Amino acid sequence: MRKLIVGSFISLDGVIEAPMDWASPFFDDEAREHSYEKAGEADFFLLGRVTYEMFSTRWPQVKGSKYMDRMNGLKKLVASRTLNEVSWNAALIEGDVAAEIARIKQQPGGNILKYGVSNLDHTLLANRLVDEYQLSIVPTRVGHGKHAFDDVDPSLVNLELVGTHRFKNGVITLTYVPR
Repeated sequence: MRKLIVGSFISLDGVIEAPMDWASPFFDDEAREHSYEKAGEADFFLLGRVTYEMFSTRWPQVKGSKYMDRMNGLKKLVASRTLNEVSWNAALIEGDVAAEIARIKQQPGGNILKYGVSNLDHTLLANRLVDEYQLSIVPTRVGHGKHAFDDVDPSLVNLELVGTHRFKNGVITLTYVPR
């Protein structure tokens, strides 16, 4: 059975929006290698429409990095009510997103990886589909932007800390599972 793992960068002031603008200095060789290993455990990369549109315009052009090559090579699942077609090795989830993710999770194989905490997480948490959150606390203050779990009903966020990973650059990844 596959696990759905959600990973996100979070600033010290709780911001998750536009991490490419503020977390990049902390995505050093050690962090890239760690992310490369985690991506190697996945068969699918799940994205909501906003994240898909942001990543699919930038990431396919990045070549020569083993991490980016792995991410670009992963099969993508895109949850959207407005897109009619997708590219970048992606398939559009049409209809009931929760039912489709539940079906894919029941299959044997690697995990499903999702980056960012978005309004899709409301559906995922409400249907008890998230197996793990890996929240990377980045030692910087952003000052503005969307915060983690802004779009999620507070009653759905009941997590238990099950692990930590400290990077030399000061980033700490906290691993949580739903209670």
